[in-house]
Amino acid sequence: MLNPVAFGLFVGALIFDVVYASNADILWMKAAAWMIAIGLIAAIAPRLINLVRVWRPLGGVGRPGDKAAFWLHLVGIVAAIVNAFVHSRDAYAVVPEGMWLSAATVALFVIGNVLVALQPFAHKEHA
Repeated sequence: MLNPVAFGLFVGALIFDVVYASNADILWMKAAAWMIAIGLIAAIAPRLINLVRVWRPLGGVGRPGDKAAFWLHLVGIVAAIVNAFVHSRDAYAVVPEGMWLSAATVALFVIGNVLVALQPFAHKEHA
């Protein structure tokens, strides 16, 4: 349930980076930096929960795409951490590296979410 919060913040940061690249108003870069920082806080909690759920599933057998999605999200978080450091620089030093890192973060989260969404649902009947 916490994945959409982080994903939305990272998408918002990407949009703000694109707007900043087009008009060079520092407000957009500062807002993107805040969105990345808050998105990182919101993204780490689900990864810690998934750490247990993916690597020690309740039924003993996990879904095959869960591990790949876990790693994609983890690499996306690392890209967002690097992006947070890039956004801590002077405003004019953020473009284009910050925009590319924002795009990479969003792309990794999208691929991970698509992998999870395309998996068959394992339904257990309770007796």
